Amino acid sequence: MTRLFGMSVIPAISLAVVCYFGYYAIWGERGMLALSNTEARLGVEHEQLAQAQDRRIRLQHRIALMRSGHPDADLIEELARREFLMGAPGTFSVRRPTDKH
Repeated sequence: MTRLFGMSVIPAISLAVVCYFGYYAIWGERGMLALSNTEARLGVEHEQLAQAQDRRIRLQHRIALMRSGHPDADLIEELARREFLMGAPGTFSVRRPTDKH
């Protein structure tokens, strides 16, 4: 009986260690299931980064158009329309017909 118990202790401890690490390798904080969630979040973050970089490139282009010695007339007109025709939220602007004399 003692010999049988002695021979089964090492395999039982080894099995417990393998089960412990196996469980955390799959369901643990950094396991395989957590990896798929992390990859999904990483994909969302990459998409947000791409959008932010795109916005930055567009803004840099607009800034370059305004900084040049001769600002772009279309850009100035767009900014003026936005500022003067679109006032505070909830306000309306009505265009008056021009007098053609």
